[in-house]
Amino acid sequence: MNVNASYTSLVAVGDSFTEGMSDLLPDGSYRGWADLLADRLAAREPGFRYANLAVRGKLIGQIAAEQAPVAAAMGADVVTLVGGLNDTLRPKVDMGRVRGHLEEAVGLLAPSCGTLVLMRSPGRNGPVMERFRPRMEELFVIIEELAARHGALVVDLYGAAVLGDPRMWDVDRLHLTAEGHHRVAEAVWQALGLPPEMDWRTELPHSLPPGWAARRSQDLSFARQHLLPWVGRRLTGRSSGDGLPAKRPDLLAYEAWRAERRP
Repeated sequence: MNVNASYTSLVAVGDSFTEGMSDLLPDGSYRGWADLLADRLAAREPGFRYANLAVRGKLIGQIAAEQAPVAAAMGADVVTLVGGLNDTLRPKVDMGRVRGHLEEAVGLLAPSCGTLVLMRSPGRNGPVMERFRPRMEELFVIIEELAARHGALVVDLYGAAVLGDPRMWDVDRLHLTAEGHHRVAEAVWQALGLPPEMDWRTELPHSLPPGWAARRSQDLSFARQHLLPWVGRRLTGRSSGDGLPAKRPDLLAYEAWRAERRP
């Protein structure tokens, strides 16, 4: 731990996980772990700058081509890169191509920033996730190898049992709740060598699972509102992020941006 570590800028690169879905704010925008991390870093460093290039639905090839060069040019103290999970959730995926795009992105970002942070993404427990788990774990092996080669940090969210708890996930079963995003922000904070505020791996209090009728009702609602539209986009090659801009495209002073968001 380096309690005196100084980070003057952060650039976040990725998809919906880094954009902050489903950590919804009252104004309808998303916050998420990257914003939470930026907020805490800004409190330590006057003039702290922050950019978030993430766009929901992006595949790793798009992240490597569209976001990584922009992030590399910013020369930030810290860059976070989380991508590839959307690829593993597609009906068909070429993991060799995923590896190639990740190598391209990491090879570009690692020498351009002070610290590159990669992640083993969290995975919700449940039967749907089990189908994709082998692909996810193959992705994580690639990430570990690239981190070792390029001197990047790896935050192991996948290995934290609490982040597999269904209560940490929104009703769409694809994105973390606000509490989940807080845990991820703390995990990255600690990986950067900063003093812990909490044990982000602490499991939730035990509770009785919902009954059969409640579970079936939840399953039907999930399928109608989230699963079927998601499958439809996969089959037609569309993305939830089509046409959307980056969340925070410029590396600017964080305080000014936060002031604009205040009601």
